[in-house]
Amino acid sequence: MDYTTLLTIADSTVRLSIPLLCACLAGLWSERSGVVDIGLEGKMLAAAFAAGAAAHASSSAVLGLLAAIAVSMAFALVHGFAAISQRGNQIVSGVAINMLAAGLSAIIGNAWYGQGGRTPPVDGAARFGELVLPGAERLAAAPVLGPFYAEVVSGHSLLVYLALAAVPVTWFVLARTRFGLRLRAVGENPAAVDTAGISVAALRYAAVTICGALCGLGGAYLAIAQSAGFLPLMTAGKGFIALAALIFAKWRAWPALGACLLFGLLDAVAIRLQGVVVPGIGQVPVQAIQALPYVMTVVLLAGFIGRAVPPRASGIPYVKER
Repeated sequence: MDYTTLLTIADSTVRLSIPLLCACLAGLWSERSGVVDIGLEGKMLAAAFAAGAAAHASSSAVLGLLAAIAVSMAFALVHGFAAISQRGNQIVSGVAINMLAAGLSAIIGNAWYGQGGRTPPVDGAARFGELVLPGAERLAAAPVLGPFYAEVVSGHSLLVYLALAAVPVTWFVLARTRFGLRLRAVGENPAAVDTAGISVAALRYAAVTICGALCGLGGAYLAIAQSAGFLPLMTAGKGFIALAALIFAKWRAWPALGACLLFGLLDAVAIRLQGVVVPGIGQVPVQAIQALPYVMTVVLLAGFIGRAVPPRASGIPYVKER
């Protein structure tokens, strides 16, 4: 395997890991506050549809991104209302979000466009194009690091860099700010936070709202950056893989980035392996190759993460004592 092939795989790894990273960070914010959210898949799917529809209607990628974030935050607030205000079962609420998003995106898409649930293709200003970072063309001829900078670091859309920037921002806010300290405390001991005169509900609503914004970013990336429009069920389980990455990272920001890059690498390798002939076996079925990232997700979770302990109040509705 030559260096050019390695660069291609690394570039694909970054591109394929971005939706996972957005959803993983979204789950990190929500679950650190004590709200379990398995509706990441549904929020990303609804956001992807909103991005595709808004970008097509306005011919503006920015408006598509804003629409994606707004719709995803609306779904997040529905989940927050059920889980925080009504103290409902958070797993059931998340499943309902997933089912609602899958059904609504297909029905509305078919009613509006008559293309089996997809949106019309978008191009030009309606998509986020690739950005060439300063010096990329000049350094491309330099040995080793030059092609890496030009091919892997440079040449991505704005949403890729926003998602990557969200990692240090998430780490800093949760680890170094008063808001982050209070948010983590709500996920561990909400009664102590309430005793200090701080609203548990307000902090948890803030967390699920941030969760919705990040899912919106991931959905917009799928529809108007990585692809050229919305396709039904285009998230393809990425929200659930992001939950696995979150557990693998033990609810920490920097390990979450590493876990998402790992799953992105598995996906990139699976794409490269399609059509490969294995000596003594023959051509590996495409279905087996496509299943590789999901199989590896189960394997990694089953045997390589050790003991992953979630926030103590995770999934437990808070009832104020009188």
